[in-house]
Amino acid sequence: MMAIGASALQITARPSVFLTQRSLGATMATFVHESDRTLSSKLTSSSHLSSVLKLNHKSTTTRPRFQKFVTRSMSDASGSKPVSQLSIDLKGKRAFIAGVADDNGYGWAIAKSLAAAGAEILVGTWVPALNIFEMSLRRGKFDASRVLPDGSLMEITKVYPLDAVFDNPEDVPEDIKANKRYAGSSNWTVQEVAESVKQDFGSIDILVHSLANGPEVTKPLLETSRKGYLAAVSASSYSYVSLLKHFLPIMNPGGSSISLTYIASERIIPGYGGGMSSAKAALESDTRVLAFEAGRKHKIRVNTISAGPLGSRAAKAIGFIDTMIDYSFANAPLQKELSADEVGNTAAFLASPLASAITGALIYVDNGLNAMGVGVDSPLFKDLNVPTDKH
Repeated sequence: MMAIGASALQITARPSVFLTQRSLGATMATFVHESDRTLSSKLTSSSHLSSVLKLNHKSTTTRPRFQKFVTRSMSDASGSKPVSQLSIDLKGKRAFIAGVADDNGYGWAIAKSLAAAGAEILVGTWVPALNIFEMSLRRGKFDASRVLPDGSLMEITKVYPLDAVFDNPEDVPEDIKANKRYAGSSNWTVQEVAESVKQDFGSIDILVHSLANGPEVTKPLLETSRKGYLAAVSASSYSYVSLLKHFLPIMNPGGSSISLTYIASERIIPGYGGGMSSAKAALESDTRVLAFEAGRKHKIRVNTISAGPLGSRAAKAIGFIDTMIDYSFANAPLQKELSADEVGNTAAFLASPLASAITGALIYVDNGLNAMGVGVDSPLFKDLNVPTDKH
């Protein structure tokens, strides 16, 4: 897992000094590679590493200018020895995380990791949970959870009310408009939130979708109603399409968008019902299509993280999350409880220049449980001497 802390390697962007050649595609990057002798000399004299590779192709189209990334080995505060960590630098970047309503879910962990890397944080909170969330922030109830690796507290620049089930005001039914849980809040549909962020800040660089809801999640699929099934898909997968559609125009080229999925999209997880497994499968399929469309049109990368079970408040709705955590611990290649920070750090990596060539990908962060074909804690395997972590 990529650590976020004192920087050992600093990634910076510089305009390429080379004019690009004609290429088969308008998106082929140009790099320049220094000779081994020059590279060795620079490493010896100044701990400076610069790698560029120039590729020439014949075509009738002209490639745009690209940036090259320079990696420098940095010293610690005393200047006496190199620090051995790789830094994720998101200073000057702005992130909008949709689906943060408390301090113990993956959305909060992602916000913390992005903040630790230097990003400015904006969040979208489900309207009925907004007052409690903002009150808890003001009263310091989340202060212990806001602590970053350098000892400072994560700052949330602004909290926006958001209900990602509705694209625009015309979609909101009268019963929701009259619902007292929505009283006092305005401009909370996806379109309105994107417009508000544009008005307040102009643009963003990172968009995170960390929300899902299946009103019939405890029901087997065969007992799920059409209404419940479609509600799960609407809240858990189409909401991402809508967010990206409305935020893309204000995302800076080279930005990143990330969602969260679950292995029930491709494996049978009894108890994870109500159409939620279908919604996650749709989300993963949409990730690939959106990666192509957003990449071609706006130079935005789109990826999804398949996270293992976490005992968050939202996950409690499933009803057997503690059992899933125990099962993962017993059967995953890495026998440890998954930390929300591990998912957060992966998101920070995907949002950074270190992942500049990664898009349309599903990244598992589940201690390797996705690789298993059987549950090794079954009594059937008691004589196989399966290695276990006794600590």
